[in-house]
Parts: sequence; structure tokens; C-alpha cells
Amino acid sequence: MLAVASGLFAVGSLDRDGGVRHLFASMREFASASKRMSESEARAASYEAEAAALQADPVAIEAAIRSDLGLARPGEWVVREEGGPSLRNP
Repeated sequence: MLAVASGLFAVGSLDRDGGVRHLFASMREFASASKRMSESEARAASYEAEAAALQADPVAIEAAIRSDLGLARPGEWVVREEGGPSLRNP
């Protein structure tokens, strides 16, 4: 029985259009797709949380707008960094 299984495995590994190679390639592709899906779900959850905060909190809305546009209130400084504008109080 072991000899038959070994023989089938050997023949399957030589088959370019299917068999063991195809199985392992499919498994790698599935793992990669699963990782990308998890990352996308995490980003979506982050965006949903941000949207909920913006809908519920006027201060968050103001802060987001000011940050995006690089605006400041009187007495504040706008410090521009590589990642974009950032508000700082003196």
C-alpha cells in the first residue's frame, strides 16, 4: 500500500498541469489571498470607526478638516511633516 501511495505521489509531482504542484500552488495562493482579505477587513473596520466618530463628534469633524487642509486656529502653529500637515499647540 505504501509503495502504491509513493508511486502516485511521484507521478503527481511530475504532472505539470495538476497534482501535487498544483495543490501546493493553490495553497500558497489561498494563504496570500486570506492575508490580503484580513488586511482589507482591518482597514475597513478602521474606516468604519473613523466614520462613526466623525458622524457623532463635531470636534472630530473639525479636527479632521483642519488636519486635511492644514488649517489652524488663532494661536496654533501648523507643522508640516512628510506624512502631511499636523496641528500642534504652542
